[in-house]
Amino acid sequence: MKPSLFLILCVAALLPVTSLQAQTASPEWQAEVDALQPLLTTAPDEADKQADALLKGKNKKNLPLLLALTQCYLDAGRYQSAEQFLTMAKKVDAKSAAVSVAEGDLALARRQVGLACQLYEQAIYFDPTYKEAYLKYAGAYRTASPAQAIQKLMQLKQQFPDCTEADRRLAEVYYGTNRFDKAIEAYSHFIDTPLATQTDLLKYAFALFLNHRFEQSLQAARRGAERNPRHAAFNRLIMYNTIDLQRLPEAEQAAYNFFHASDSADFSVLDYRYQGALLASLGRPEQAIDSYRKALSADPKRIELWREIADVYESQNEFDEAILAYRNYFDALSPDRQTPDLLFFLGRLYYGDATTADTSPEETATEGGEDVLVTAEQRASLLCADSIFALVAWQAPDSHLGNLWRARTNSALDPETTAGLAKPYYEQVAQLLLAKADGNNRPALLECYRYLGYYYLLKSDYPLSKEYWEKILQLDPENEVALKALEGMK
Repeated sequence: MKPSLFLILCVAALLPVTSLQAQTASPEWQAEVDALQPLLTTAPDEADKQADALLKGKNKKNLPLLLALTQCYLDAGRYQSAEQFLTMAKKVDAKSAAVSVAEGDLALARRQVGLACQLYEQAIYFDPTYKEAYLKYAGAYRTASPAQAIQKLMQLKQQFPDCTEADRRLAEVYYGTNRFDKAIEAYSHFIDTPLATQTDLLKYAFALFLNHRFEQSLQAARRGAERNPRHAAFNRLIMYNTIDLQRLPEAEQAAYNFFHASDSADFSVLDYRYQGALLASLGRPEQAIDSYRKALSADPKRIELWREIADVYESQNEFDEAILAYRNYFDALSPDRQTPDLLFFLGRLYYGDATTADTSPEETATEGGEDVLVTAEQRASLLCADSIFALVAWQAPDSHLGNLWRARTNSALDPETTAGLAKPYYEQVAQLLLAKADGNNRPALLECYRYLGYYYLLKSDYPLSKEYWEKILQLDPENEVALKALEGMK
């Protein structure tokens, strides 16, 4: 028979429910009932005649037959006729759980969900062990009231702890409400049984993935791919999991299988994003950027992809492109999302552009016969970095990072420390770090003291210089730079 209209309307169809006529069918009339199904569509009048003929004589009170005919007409959308057979069934046994379930199915087909569930409850009242009533109640409320569906299924599990049908429905409800930890637990009770379908295995694997249980998700996805090697969803999950597990050779093969050896694969933003991350990890920056751009083409609103593109460019010291990409990301954010930490990263890119160029601030170049410590291009980038770090320091006054990087930037602008451009910022950082007394900030404090000690040494202010080198030794007694500086001032 075709799937029942009940299952179509409530979209609870992952659990095949054996029809009533299959449970109680009599060889004397089963074949004739089966033959009615196609006739109800192609020759409804003939089907009605045959149904009437079936109910001649003693069969008028044959409850299984009446319920089978009710289901048959219900599946065909002939609700009024189905109701007539149901009325006859109720006259035979009004307190039958099967009759109440059939009446609930009819109500559900008419979109009367509340009435349907009342009738399923009635069936449970008549027979507390009638599993189908619990399952159909849960199916009806799976979307409208997941909590009630879960409650009913748990009642069924209390009576029948080994009821895998209940586990399957629980898994569906939990999965549909994004309670993936609960879904995983429910799936685990039946996923290794013949009851589990390919769809069950796929959802189980995906729930594991969403819970960051990548190894288990990978194993489940591989089980599915073994049965169907060209299944796009299983191949996708294998790619995702191997990338998250950083198994790069496996991930490379998995990506090939997904993109080139899967049937009906509809590539998404996330697919291209994972591919981009993989290619970046494999040291193929140009291909990685191409994948990220494909993801952006699929959904230009996913502005975070610009940041990932910036990361790839930065890894290749292509700072002009990295800055452009990152500005596309940052400028697209709403003002409330343009946080100091994100702004800070933009400053770092400008700083990197100046300090990792072919001619670094520490080196000299010759222009017109004069030594140039900082080129015009470097100076422009450093000034941009300084203005950004100044804004970071203003927006996050409790953090030392804004001023620390202002100090580093100004130190790069003044590579010989002749102007002491970094001095006020290192002093502010040291003051803030001492107030926090956080041992994790020890390297930054040492950096401050080292600069200030060197600055005062150049100024021949030996008492102040000595004071800073001694502060370094208090934090790091074996510091060679401080020891040599102090030795030189004796």
